[in-house]
Amino acid sequence: MTTTTLTIGAPEIRIPGLRRPPHNVEAEAALLGAILVNNRAYERIADYLRPEHFALAEHRLIFEACQRLIDRSQVADPVTLKAYFEQGERLSDVGGAAYLFRLAEAAVSVIDAAHYGRLVHDLALRRELITLGEDVVNRAYQAEIEETAFLQIEGAEQRLYDLATAGTLESGFETFETAMTRALRQAEAAHKRQGLLSGVPSGFRDLDEKLGGLHPSDLLILAGRPSMGKTALATNIAFHAARACRLVKTPDGGTIAEDGAVVGFFSLEMSREQLATRILAEQTGVSSEKIRRGQVTSDKFPDLVHAAQELQRLPFFIDDTPALSISAMRTRARRMKRRHHLGMIVVDYLQLIAPSAANRYENRVQELSEITRGLKALAKELNVPILALSQLSRAVEQREDKRPQLADLRESGTIEQDADVVMFIFREEYYVQRQQPNAHAADRDGIEKYEAWQRRLETVANKAEVLIAKQRHGPTGNVPLIFDAAVTAFRDAEITHVDDR
Repeated sequence: MTTTTLTIGAPEIRIPGLRRPPHNVEAEAALLGAILVNNRAYERIADYLRPEHFALAEHRLIFEACQRLIDRSQVADPVTLKAYFEQGERLSDVGGAAYLFRLAEAAVSVIDAAHYGRLVHDLALRRELITLGEDVVNRAYQAEIEETAFLQIEGAEQRLYDLATAGTLESGFETFETAMTRALRQAEAAHKRQGLLSGVPSGFRDLDEKLGGLHPSDLLILAGRPSMGKTALATNIAFHAARACRLVKTPDGGTIAEDGAVVGFFSLEMSREQLATRILAEQTGVSSEKIRRGQVTSDKFPDLVHAAQELQRLPFFIDDTPALSISAMRTRARRMKRRHHLGMIVVDYLQLIAPSAANRYENRVQELSEITRGLKALAKELNVPILALSQLSRAVEQREDKRPQLADLRESGTIEQDADVVMFIFREEYYVQRQQPNAHAADRDGIEKYEAWQRRLETVANKAEVLIAKQRHGPTGNVPLIFDAAVTAFRDAEITHVDDR
């Protein structure tokens, strides 16, 4: 690096063999000069440049002062900055009034300000990268016993990603033309699918008709009481999306998924082996219980092996780390997006996610608020749908009508607010089975009650419903399904009944 002609303080001492952090004082001075001469230059770099990005402490102070004055709609020039620093008795900290005027004399044009701003920012990222590397090395040497190597790696990946995305302008304004082009592409995709889907297919006819598929950037909540089949339905949806996935190359050299999606399944409750067994049972028709117990007959076992070989080629990835934090989940999802073109995330289930270790909350509601906000932000950032399962409160059990409502969501306020879609899985059969009267009652009234119960059980047997209680982009209503308990799988009902509201 060259040495600046705008010397501040003592002359620089060069020590042979000592590497200096990358910086460019002349670029910093030229940029500050441009701002002091024409405050419009600040608009070109304000979205990403911060005081800490300047290598010299004097320049950091000057840029911060410019920020404050311009944000107050005041003029930032050598005269106003001189008065500003004199008030705080810090004029000498920035090299005096003479240095402020010399900066103005070294100014570049407004047009060049963006180039110099990027240069300053790039060098700052390099310094941050050096610091990060040193921190990683030091932590590896000095880490506590409780902090495993994997936790250190995740922390380093998180910091690297944050550094990689720092200063990007992707979140700023874009033209309506750009937004309209994206909307048109979604409409085109829906048209190619006979107008049914613009998102990832769920694999269920009536559910896809209601939702139009699982849309990118959406947070979808699937909730239910225990034993309703939340995990089974989520697994069915995820498996269908992976099976339908076709990765194709785009003209610009990228890769996109057509029809389905590459699926990342965060299973915080079940092991990956249990999930694989469920999928294998669904595809082969062999009871998952028999597979687990090793009761598969000899003639069926080759079919089981063949199905397993076919299924293992699917773009379906499972992470069964227990008590995973939202920050670790974010890091792993980002990594998978880079490596495998992740197109859909499933989380089983919401209440088992741990909050970030850095944050401490007074109650579970605040913790869950961070988690749901984090999932929604992640869905938008990666542009993928996130299907998160959730438990329901026991209030359902206290009512005669067991159909879930939005108020039944645990910590419902934050979940309902952040979610784009809220669905409930409901099987009346589960509750009817538990209302069985005494079959051995001697009186005629007892016999009649038992027979009435049998008739009711036959009416609701194997029937399930998905209750869509909230949808930002479309109607609510009920979707009928059939549940096969033997293979823990759902399928489309024979008769379609859609209750629009």
